[in-house]
Amino acid sequence: MKTNDTQPVYLDVNATTPLDPRVFEAMRECFLGPPANAGSRTHVYGHRAKDAVEDARAKVANVIAAKPEEIIFTSGATESNNLAIIGLAAHGEATGRKHILSTTIEHKAVLEPLEYLGTKGFEIELVPVGSGGFVDPNDVVKRCRKDTLLVSVMHANNETGVIQPIKEIGEHLQATDTWFHIDAAQTFGKEPDLTDLKFDLLSISSHKIYGPQGIGGLYIKRQGNTRIPISSLVHGGGQERGLRPGTVPVALAVGFGEASKLAKLEQHTRAEASRAVRNAFLLELKKVEHVVNGDLSRCQDHVVNIRFPGVDSEALMMALRESLAFSNGSACTSDSYDPSHVLIAMGLSEDQANESVRISWGSDVPALPIDRLVTEVESLRIQL
Repeated sequence: MKTNDTQPVYLDVNATTPLDPRVFEAMRECFLGPPANAGSRTHVYGHRAKDAVEDARAKVANVIAAKPEEIIFTSGATESNNLAIIGLAAHGEATGRKHILSTTIEHKAVLEPLEYLGTKGFEIELVPVGSGGFVDPNDVVKRCRKDTLLVSVMHANNETGVIQPIKEIGEHLQATDTWFHIDAAQTFGKEPDLTDLKFDLLSISSHKIYGPQGIGGLYIKRQGNTRIPISSLVHGGGQERGLRPGTVPVALAVGFGEASKLAKLEQHTRAEASRAVRNAFLLELKKVEHVVNGDLSRCQDHVVNIRFPGVDSEALMMALRESLAFSNGSACTSDSYDPSHVLIAMGLSEDQANESVRISWGSDVPALPIDRLVTEVESLRIQL
């Protein structure tokens, strides 16, 4: 996970993490070995592939203390979110439960599927957040109705790193018929409390924990032989218990499994290292005028969203592009110059949102190059 010293320091792990060499080694045999399809049951190669996939599934499930059969492999958290949300539409229509609750700061991978269901007659209600960047759990609870099909709340926001009060929400929903979906793309393998939370559906991603891109998963709670009535979004085979047809990418599954195993083993040391970097960074950041967006006491250890008053974020990123690689929002919307919908939802003006950047680092980064950042911020202010 080391970077070339001649390249910019990579500070955008919330977008994607580098592939851990140990994960690559675990995948190597799958790429270079004999052809293998986990669905081929008539020869040894197919059996080996299936065993490899099921071993990976068990490693992924172990991170959240789930049963392996509760994990469905997908192409990533975006597909998992779509499957969790749109996959419940048929059941909602059949039962007359067409009310769905979410929040104003969700990732587009949740907001856009919800918007789609809104065109199909579902009532979508987005709960606002406060200036701290988190939703009030009581505000969510009081909006629940008898016809509320689903509540979908992210575990940690991808732009601010602020953790949402999903424990309180989940505990309340356990006593209702409403299902609870969590987008845990940013917290799976990072936040240990996932094993203690109450939820029915959980979207997870490989490339946020030093695994390969192109694979993720959806946890679907089972009670005995009964599971939540989700319908497949695509058709063409019975793979992944009929919910995700298509050949399972064996090498990617193996990589995801290995990354999950390592994330669980190293969870504490990674968090500790990231926290030390953040504390030192924030201390040094006092040299320049800034504002941290979101409640820092609720933030993940490896990310901070900062506003530099009077400094355009695009100009700052361009000025530092040769030395630092960071962002000013979600990678999924990086082609857009629109201000962050997350920061706007937190009460920032468009100008303030456009002065904000997200810096997120890996556990292998020993320190953040604060001097380069401070120098450029001050330089851009002088040019105003």
